Amino acid sequence: MSALEINGAHVVYRSRGRGEVHAVDGVDLGLDRGEILGLVGESGSGKSSLARAVVGLERLHGGEILLDGVPVEPVGWRTRTDVRVQMVFQSPYASLNPRRTIASQLRDGIPRDAADPAAEVAELLERVGMPASAAARYPHQFSGGQRQRIAIARALAPRPEVLVADEPVTALDASAQAQVVALLGSLVRDLGVGMLFISHDLALVRHLADRVAVMHQGRIVEQGGTEQVWRERAHPYTRELIAAVPRLGAARRRKESA
Repeated sequence: MSALEINGAHVVYRSRGRGEVHAVDGVDLGLDRGEILGLVGESGSGKSSLARAVVGLERLHGGEILLDGVPVEPVGWRTRTDVRVQMVFQSPYASLNPRRTIASQLRDGIPRDAADPAAEVAELLERVGMPASAAARYPHQFSGGQRQRIAIARALAPRPEVLVADEPVTALDASAQAQVVALLGSLVRDLGVGMLFISHDLALVRHLADRVAVMHQGRIVEQGGTEQVWRERAHPYTRELIAAVPRLGAARRRKESA
């Protein structure tokens, strides 16, 4: 049994113009501790809706999401009953409170029985490559890449077993992207957490993930070992996604022929 199990998950939205929209339509996935599962697909494929359901931010309209066999409950208005699944959001600018110090935001997630919360804040910052002095500062005093590191530290504060990273580097420049991706990979190895890494960038997922699942119109159309999926490309949609990945040699030839 996988640590995280997604069985027949359905997420449905209702709108006046379109009626019912099945954003997630019967998805089955599993994730083990110490494993990175890449979830890829174009915008509107249902990736983020599934991610929000996994962490309890969206209610399921069918199916179940289990962590060690126990259902992951939706987030309530005031409290969250299960903090073992944590999310790293796409925008580091929107996910941190601009009016609160970094230390206060990290302390929110630290278990209440922690002997020395200040020491845990410093340890969390060190783990993501930030100095302890960052604790007393505010989000606007950091770059985008630094903010995303802090957001990752906050996700780690409750000592989760699964991280859900929803397009965590899309808003960053190329240099910061590489650093944050390397950090996420090292955290999975060092802490033994499982990570669902969501991206539209197949080249990035190929570099990072152990397995990959391809999502299209709310469904998983192909999944397997990353290199296996990249090599076999069994589904036409997978072939389309991989064909769209930029290739350095092809780009250079186009430039030279222009």
